[in-house]
Amino acid sequence: MKESKKTAGHLMALFTVAVWGTTFISTKVLLREFTPIEILLFRFLIGFAALCLVNHRRLRTKERSHELLFVAAGISGVTLYFLMENIALTYTYASNVGVIVATAPFCTAILGFIFLRDEKLKMGFFVGFVISIAGIVLLSFNGQKSFHLNPRGDVLALLAAVVWACYSVLIKKISSYGYQTIQITRHVFFYGILFMLPALFFMDFRWQFSRFKDPVLLANILFLGLCASALCFVTWNLAVKIVGAVKTSVYLYLVPVVTIAASVLVLHEKISVVSVLGTVMVLMGLVLSDRGKTAEKNN
Repeated sequence: MKESKKTAGHLMALFTVAVWGTTFISTKVLLREFTPIEILLFRFLIGFAALCLVNHRRLRTKERSHELLFVAAGISGVTLYFLMENIALTYTYASNVGVIVATAPFCTAILGFIFLRDEKLKMGFFVGFVISIAGIVLLSFNGQKSFHLNPRGDVLALLAAVVWACYSVLIKKISSYGYQTIQITRHVFFYGILFMLPALFFMDFRWQFSRFKDPVLLANILFLGLCASALCFVTWNLAVKIVGAVKTSVYLYLVPVVTIAASVLVLHEKISVVSVLGTVMVLMGLVLSDRGKTAEKNN
């Protein structure tokens, strides 16, 4: 593989995590006027429309089992993951969610080992996992004088990480079938939107477009739909294809760093010493865990 192509893959991964690290901030801003399900639906409708404009050719799956994988990917990577993430942001800090969701590589590696058998996990992986979980506990406390076990927001963020791991394994399998990247992303978006529609009847949802008259709200929803969803899902999948899933996943470790920096600068959230210590422990655990994995086959 040419060096320039590898460099392009790394740059796409870096660009993607830089954008994803700030999405928590945009979502937090939108939550002032929108409910989690409203943000989710508007975001992916915009993303889906953009992908249709770029490539409108219908994706025809080669086998029925492939279609079922797309359904599962849409439910896990779009409907459940982002719904949990958005709801989590209503209960906890954007910085907390950013760090906790960054544990997704742990869950991905474990699921990949169980279902795909393409990696071997060493003791360092599990040591790193324990250190990171300890850091998440500190983040949950966030320097409070009285400890509150299992805050709803942090637990939802952790569940979102597990769901994203399921999505990653599914996308990894789908990508091996030779479908075009934009078509894969669009097809996943379609099922994600389809399965979030029933939630509209049980959650607070309004088709109130007058809210988009506010330029700040409009800019943030367009950012989430066009950049963070349509563009970044494509660049991430391309990076995985070029560089490999293991090497690309390392860039996810930068997400909480970007999120915490942005939450301090934009939202003026206060970061306690305990939170800083928890963040450092999570990142140390993630790096140590990554060193406890062997490279993927044919990567």
